Amino acid sequence: MTNKKILIILPAGDKYRITSVEQIVPKRNMLRFSILPLLLVAALTPSDYEVDICDENVQMLDLNTDAGIIGISFMTALAPRAFEIADFFRARGKTVIAGGYFPTLCPEETVSHFDSVIIGDAENLWIKALYDLENSKIQKVYKHAPDEERDQIPIPRRDLIKKISKYYVTINAIQVGRGCYNKCRFCSVTAFYKGKYSRRPVIDIISELKGVSRELIFVDDNIISEPEYSKELFRKIMPLKKRWVSQCSLKIADDPELLTLAKKSGCFGLFIGIENICPLNLRKMDKEFNLERDISERIKIIRNAGIGIVAGLIVGMDGDDVTVFRNTLNFLKNTGIDAIQVNIMTPLPGTPLYKEFTESGRIADTDYSHYDFRHVVIHPLMMTPAELQNGADWIYSQFYRLDNIIMRFLRSIFVIGLVNSFFSLRLNLTYRYDNKREKIYGHDPSVKLSD
Repeated sequence: MTNKKILIILPAGDKYRITSVEQIVPKRNMLRFSILPLLLVAALTPSDYEVDICDENVQMLDLNTDAGIIGISFMTALAPRAFEIADFFRARGKTVIAGGYFPTLCPEETVSHFDSVIIGDAENLWIKALYDLENSKIQKVYKHAPDEERDQIPIPRRDLIKKISKYYVTINAIQVGRGCYNKCRFCSVTAFYKGKYSRRPVIDIISELKGVSRELIFVDDNIISEPEYSKELFRKIMPLKKRWVSQCSLKIADDPELLTLAKKSGCFGLFIGIENICPLNLRKMDKEFNLERDISERIKIIRNAGIGIVAGLIVGMDGDDVTVFRNTLNFLKNTGIDAIQVNIMTPLPGTPLYKEFTESGRIADTDYSHYDFRHVVIHPLMMTPAELQNGADWIYSQFYRLDNIIMRFLRSIFVIGLVNSFFSLRLNLTYRYDNKREKIYGHDPSVKLSD
């Protein structure tokens, strides 16, 4: 008879994993997107199963668990750790099932470490895998048939993380839609969903919102993928008096009604992929829509509406030389961006960009644990790998210098308001804490260091 205890694991890298040696969780709360899939899979599980989860970022994995089924959801940088966990538990007779971005985009590399691999979203497939396991006929790979009707997305099992909720900014992560219509060449979301987008009924989202606290995060990759739908959603959210953050494109600045409704519905912060300040780079990455209007003007419009911006940046694109780092810092200062996430150009397996870099022989590092956007894994075109690493680290260390954080906070009060500015300040201090903990400093490679 099948052991009906399930443990679903979110692996963590060496620097962040809680172990018997390193048992102290870093002293800052995390705004974590990747915990939601675990809670959704738990909600999809039949009620006669007992489910628990483990986020290795905040709790130690129980290697002596009596669970008979192990589920592991992971992205590229965590593939080596996921393989390690899978091999360990399989050697002890447990059934180990993989899901997530890396297993979907690289099933051939994944399947040798797992009893089964779920390709794509878990709806329909997870319950089928459990049924097959009960009948001793589990398949190596599960994937959706073309145009398959999916089960309704359930309410996540948030009760499973109440015991570790203190480590997160919020456990109230909600997904409006999945996928993205944009075709950015570097994006694993585009590769995962093949450029398609699906959304939940507004009534389902409102029902879920009524069951969570005031502050929350919509984990959508682009919450304005379908503007008219988003407008309807924002109107329905208004009476609930929520405060929320999410991700979207710069296009929100081009639709005054959409921007106003987002703000009125409680939006106070958006993560926006600015990516790069060079138009040539944006065109090569199929991100021309960022150039439809002046980027600085769009940023100003959004912030003047009272919404803070966390900018996603990528350095090391083919049009970047060593001047990109200082030029990027000047751009950030002039636009008043509230916070940044700096990514080193990283072609993720399964994306068009990875295929391009592989075929041109420009992949320098095949250790997936380095594919965390903080290591140089390519041969840059117009600088050395060391210059790229130092420059990316330098942007981070300079932007999150304490004096710069304080100045941004004081200036932002007059644009996005005092409450939103305090949230931005908290986020800035979190990034600064992580940078100091990881000893990220770097230097400007356009300035020669003295002997």
